[in-house]
Amino acid sequence: MTRLVVAMLAIVAVSHAAAQDRYPEKPIHLLVGFPAGSTADVAGRLIGQKWSEAMGRPVVVENVAGAAGNIALERVVKAAPDGYTLALAVNAQLTVNPSLYKLAYDPARDLAPISQLYVAANFLVVPPSVPAKTFEELLALARAQPGALTFASGGGGSSPHIAAELLKSAARLDIRHVPYKGVVAGLPDLLAGRVTMMFAPSTVALPPVRSGKLRALAVTSLRRSAALPDLPTVAESGFPGFEASIWGGLVAPAATQASTIRRLHLETVNALKLADVRVRLEEAGLEPIGNSPAEFAAVIKAEIPKWARLISESSIRPD
Repeated sequence: MTRLVVAMLAIVAVSHAAAQDRYPEKPIHLLVGFPAGSTADVAGRLIGQKWSEAMGRPVVVENVAGAAGNIALERVVKAAPDGYTLALAVNAQLTVNPSLYKLAYDPARDLAPISQLYVAANFLVVPPSVPAKTFEELLALARAQPGALTFASGGGGSSPHIAAELLKSAARLDIRHVPYKGVVAGLPDLLAGRVTMMFAPSTVALPPVRSGKLRALAVTSLRRSAALPDLPTVAESGFPGFEASIWGGLVAPAATQASTIRRLHLETVNALKLADVRVRLEEAGLEPIGNSPAEFAAVIKAEIPKWARLISESSIRPD
């Protein structure tokens, strides 16, 4: 009887290992918690295409916008941990939202990191109707009209919202928040001059800046952006150390097999080495990362308490 049990367990183990070796055997669903055209959406569709080409299975990118990206992550947390339901999540979802919302999950506990995919700066942009031609002139305009100027964001706790709140605090500005369901949704009102300014990620900001429909005044990274090298950083414009970047990474349900995580990490790193992928990311103002699951987990673990402290000391609230 003991030999029979051992033999059956061995068969189960071999079958399970074989199933993992065959991964993927069906389409992979990659959830993005923001609308089409957002930074996460652009990067998700690019990596999904390369995964599909490398692994021979379709990768379906699904936009599940709403609740600051929390809906998408909750679906992944509740999904079967088989590697077929994943998410491309941004730093706001993984490290900021736990301090702003009552979540039904813990990002650090209930998700398995695969790899950080990219990091990007936010660009402070204004429509041509705003008379300020420089960052300093915009600050002067805001100080001359307390409470009159507005800033759009992708919603409470989003990277553009946090960037603006940090600037409000550092520069002691009285400007009003106008939240939207994603920065893409706020773009029409910004272009029309119905809101004064926005901190927008590169994928959203660069096309209208390059076409002259918006004016870029500063960038939130610590060093200047290669996409607009003449544009000053906020840090060099009187606010040393100011940084409000956005990053995105790939995650799976926490109980996903280690072999599946390794396969997805390998395919991600391989994709980020491709010349056409690097060109497309750089054109969009995104810097590829491709770190290990352990390194990505360490980033999440370190940033959650940092943002909890900053949020507790600020006026940042969910909308």
